[in-house]
Amino acid sequence: MSKIEDVVDSLENKISKVLHKLEVLKQTNANISQELALQQQKSIQQQEELSSWVEKHEALKMANSLLGSDENNRETKLKINTLIRDIDHCISQLSE
Repeated sequence: MSKIEDVVDSLENKISKVLHKLEVLKQTNANISQELALQQQKSIQQQEELSSWVEKHEALKMANSLLGSDENNRETKLKINTLIRDIDHCISQLSE
């Protein structure tokens, strides 16, 4: 009988250890999930900031071109032509 009791005690100890490890892993998983959510939020904010900086950079390039800078001269002319076409299209729609 003593062997059976030893086996049962051993099983209880092992089950207790497994359950403890399960709880630790659940807590670790929850912490990692929370950290992932924070990192995803930071990533979204950084992408929005990057987009803002790209827009500002493009605006500065355009402003430099309009001020007589030889860089981006072609881009500026194309942008102006596009704007003129858009305005002409709007005028033609208004006159109809």
